[in-house]
Amino acid sequence: MSDSARIPFSIIGTSLSSLKNCRSLISSGMDVATKVAFDLVESFNDDEDVNSMEKVMLEYAEMDREVDNYIRAFEEMISQIKREKPENIPDIENLLKEKLTAIESKNSDSDLQRNEKYMYFVDQLKEMKKQFRHISDNGNDTIEQIDEDIAVTRSQMNFICPITQMEMRRPVRNKVCGHIYEEEAILEIIQSRKQKKKKVRCPKMGCSHVDVKGSDLVPDEALKRVIDSQNKQSWSTLDK
Repeated sequence: MSDSARIPFSIIGTSLSSLKNCRSLISSGMDVATKVAFDLVESFNDDEDVNSMEKVMLEYAEMDREVDNYIRAFEEMISQIKREKPENIPDIENLLKEKLTAIESKNSDSDLQRNEKYMYFVDQLKEMKKQFRHISDNGNDTIEQIDEDIAVTRSQMNFICPITQMEMRRPVRNKVCGHIYEEEAILEIIQSRKQKKKKVRCPKMGCSHVDVKGSDLVPDEALKRVIDSQNKQSWSTLDK
């Protein structure tokens, strides 16, 4: 039996833990890149600067896939070793390479576009560009026209939470049905129903989704920034 085959599981577990920590760091990097892109849009920077952040996100997505490949290879290797008799344990280094090669052979460019944080980035960035371009285009309008546009935009964006019937401060979007709620309000309902072992129907009138979960909710940063921006604009108008 080779020396590599006698490596204790504690060492393998440490390596696996380090890989998972790398994935966590990559996730944090993607969050920072997303925030920078949103800041650029909100500050009306050139599209070239904003688009450069999308390239950064794709690079992060590629790193995330690579780390995930290693984690899966490690987990498959450990699972196989545990099933083997001691005298049949293969060379760990070669087994890991074999598992990793098999996993990487199934990789494709479309994997990167399906990265959850990248998909969120693209979706929110598109909404940010649309809404803040609208605000920028109104820069030279009269106060009356700005007020009218704000009213129209509010109607289109529906800043009102279907639960509280108040303007949202921390909007979250349901990935399943696409509806948006005030974070605290929907989480309170989910928790209350969970204690009664009951499912939560989407509070949006007419929605057929009957199993809203906390894991399905993602912050709608684009909408939050539009709400904050237009509230600032409204207060500025009143001050004048």
